[in-house]
Amino acid sequence: MTQPKRIQSVLIVGGGTAGWMAAASLSKFLGHSLSITLVESDAIGTVGVGEATIPQIKRLNAALDIDEHDFLARTGGTFKLGIEFINWRKPGEAYLHNFGNIGFNLNQTAFHQYWMRARANGETHSLWDHCINTAAARAGKFAPIERVGTSPMAGIAYAYHFDASRYARFLRDYAERAGVKRVEGKIARAETNDTAEEVIRVHLDDGRSLDADLFVDCSGFRALLIEEALNTGYEDWTHWLPCDRALPVPTANPGREIRPFTQSIAHQAGWQWRIPLQHRTGNGHVFSSAHMSESEAERILLETVEGEPLADPRLIRFTTGRRSRFWSGNVVALGLASGFLEPLESTSIHLIQSGISRLVSLFPLNGIAAPDVNEYNRQMILEFERIRDFIILHYHLNERDDSDFWRDCRAMTVPDTLREKIELFGANGRLYHREEDLFTDSSWLQVMMGQGLTPKGFHPMANSISDAQLSEFLGNIRTLVTQAATQMPSHADYIQARCPEIKP
Repeated sequence: MTQPKRIQSVLIVGGGTAGWMAAASLSKFLGHSLSITLVESDAIGTVGVGEATIPQIKRLNAALDIDEHDFLARTGGTFKLGIEFINWRKPGEAYLHNFGNIGFNLNQTAFHQYWMRARANGETHSLWDHCINTAAARAGKFAPIERVGTSPMAGIAYAYHFDASRYARFLRDYAERAGVKRVEGKIARAETNDTAEEVIRVHLDDGRSLDADLFVDCSGFRALLIEEALNTGYEDWTHWLPCDRALPVPTANPGREIRPFTQSIAHQAGWQWRIPLQHRTGNGHVFSSAHMSESEAERILLETVEGEPLADPRLIRFTTGRRSRFWSGNVVALGLASGFLEPLESTSIHLIQSGISRLVSLFPLNGIAAPDVNEYNRQMILEFERIRDFIILHYHLNERDDSDFWRDCRAMTVPDTLREKIELFGANGRLYHREEDLFTDSSWLQVMMGQGLTPKGFHPMANSISDAQLSEFLGNIRTLVTQAATQMPSHADYIQARCPEIKP
């Protein structure tokens, strides 16, 4: 029986955020056992619009021993408390999807069950009035507090906005200091073995060739190894997520306080992002080409941006979905090469991170084994599908009647996994975390409520306290939230004091 080949060398194909995240992580955790090379071409641009993140990125930075303030200074970064969704339920309405929790649980019963009981009794305060992230976001405040006063309520949960190209450069410096070898060159083709099940080497257009035991495909939408060489296949999710175009454009900051949150503004056939950095604002219009022309989408974008455009919008075409396998043979795909979920909930960089984390966990140092590959693919497929469902939720639960796009989204047949979750919450406000579900119950709660899904009932444990106790409980939380937010510095002041931009 042939013994599996020991993995001694890794070749990362492509740079950008995905490639240099992989290089930095592999060099940190496995550099003592591997030779790691990254090949990229300065002549090939990157998509480079992934400027908003979710809190899980803090784990990666901590694992890499990256200083938060230095990282933000060098990437022009800001802090992110959540995402504001404007016009998504219907025109003129908005809500925040905050990181972290709302209120705190009582008697082993979720906070929102008590709030729903109070609302049934005439309570007028919103669910979000009991959230420290909301209070800070609305006031333009930020501080990384761990607890709200002396209460059981967790403090600020946050992520970052940053310049993706600067982030890639930051990680490149990190990886090269750790011993990663960078090769400048454009790949002409990949060579496979006789059965076309593994990649042997890649050939550059100048005649050079590079071989390795394991390849990491970070070649973007081209998917040079996982698809062009190995023909892995792609699962198209356009029937659930019809947006297939994006027009990004940077603008000068308009001179106002930098918001500590992302904005997502729904339009007639898609939505617009607004991401505040220290040195500029990232903007873009994601839309369905079946419902809106590219010229109309560009017009809407340029009429609604804040600040002067710093470049012309550039069109990005995409097909939402995922590879049939993320790890095939001796190739692991990361980033856009692995699939694409539109950046509505800022999951693009996280999916790179989670793919790397799983690769490190299942790394085949003593040879590639089918059980490891199968488990990697199982976990990645589940996570992609859970995120897919969460994004579909925003579109499907809408009350807009101003365009065919929104009517089509409301009428679509959603995946059974999402339908079951909607029905369960709609009955009595119940939420249960499922395997590989990236988003917490608090996230599902906020989007369901924000999009207008009102449960018919609430948990009987919410009746375990009197009306007076319930009123006091909710009022005390609102007071704690207001006091904590009032004591915070402004977002701009916090940045200026600790991590002002260092220009490259």
